[in-house]
Amino acid sequence: MAFSKFSLLFSLLLSSFLFTTHPVLCDDEEDNLYQGINEYRRSLNLTTLTKNDNAECLADELADQFKNQPCTNTTGANTVPGTEPQLPNYLNLLAKCHLNVSNTRDGAVMPACVPGLDSSLVLTNFTKSLYSDNLNDTKYTGIGIGSDKNWIVVVLTTSTPEGSFLEASANGADMISKIGLMYCSMILLVLGNMFLL
Repeated sequence: MAFSKFSLLFSLLLSSFLFTTHPVLCDDEEDNLYQGINEYRRSLNLTTLTKNDNAECLADELADQFKNQPCTNTTGANTVPGTEPQLPNYLNLLAKCHLNVSNTRDGAVMPACVPGLDSSLVLTNFTKSLYSDNLNDTKYTGIGIGSDKNWIVVVLTTSTPEGSFLEASANGADMISKIGLMYCSMILLVLGNMFLL
């Protein structure tokens, strides 16, 4: 009987690990673009951009919004810092990533549509277009990249509070991830049941 309880709890723990959402590693297209942008910046003697998880979250959400739009312009429409992309649910997308307008206004959102997300065309799309002005700007220190279908979105962040893309609420409860809390609870449950057996 004790063995069956343990195996049931173990299988629950294993299935929760396998079937919960985990941070997904960037797709090859996103990794290639990240490396290409940083090589481009190094060639201009600029500092490299560091990955920003919150900016990546927003880039993923935006790419998901754009994915069904046709590729009518491969350079995308440059989003001027301080303005939100023209999406009716932009504030909801920010909220999904625990962001708000006040900590994203100095950032830059740069969507592009490239059929098949060919890596050389994607990089050229950012370095040889209006977007290069943002990539050449020393105020940008972080980057998030998301893609879906033919769309790829780059979000640039700054080191200022208005462009840091830090989570909107930074109290202690928000610092613990829900998934991490779930795993700790499951481990404590399993260990507690093992000692009760």
